[in-house]
Amino acid sequence: MNVRTLLVAVGAALLLSGCSMMSRVQPKQEEPPVPEFTALPKGTSGGVFTTERPWALVADVRAFRPGDVLTVVLSETTQARKSADTNINKSSSVDIPAFTIGHSTIDANTSIQADRSFQGGATSTQQNALQGALTVIVQEVLPNGLLRVHGEKSLNLNQGEEFLRVSGYVRAEDIDAENRISSQRVANARIAYSGRGSLADSNRAGWLTRFFNSPWMPF
Repeated sequence: MNVRTLLVAVGAALLLSGCSMMSRVQPKQEEPPVPEFTALPKGTSGGVFTTERPWALVADVRAFRPGDVLTVVLSETTQARKSADTNINKSSSVDIPAFTIGHSTIDANTSIQADRSFQGGATSTQQNALQGALTVIVQEVLPNGLLRVHGEKSLNLNQGEEFLRVSGYVRAEDIDAENRISSQRVANARIAYSGRGSLADSNRAGWLTRFFNSPWMPF
């Protein structure tokens, strides 16, 4: 009876862990936020110039208000490598020669020797790369001039869906003449790239395999 109860408990734990692992995969689809902004006033007396829009003869119009758009050029490359090696060796020996007690000589001919050693090593290497571009919307202008931006892109392909999200803070001075900015210039950047569908499922281990490789596995 105890063995049957244990097997039922293990089976229930496997199902629950599998369901919890599968629920994390799907990205949450939400409508991207749109900032509140008012339309710019038109020029008076037939003019086209307004003080709210900074026009210049030698520069292009760049994003600087809520509702403006700019393009974030994704150029993310990370590489990390760590290695550790440990070697410990220790050797000791004790020899007991012949000794004399009173008028008698005792030949002990005894020796003790001990050797201890330890060797450990570990190597970890990780490399990631993300290239592309995404147009984002200015959500807010902070009092110090920073622009809070957010943007999303969803591609529905015939074998699945690709999802890209970018958010963070940028400086208006870092935006170039083509209204573009590098992702390396985005502060507190949050870049998420994920996918779902048949292609993503084929490259993901099953829930039972993930359970045996998770911390829940006691062995």
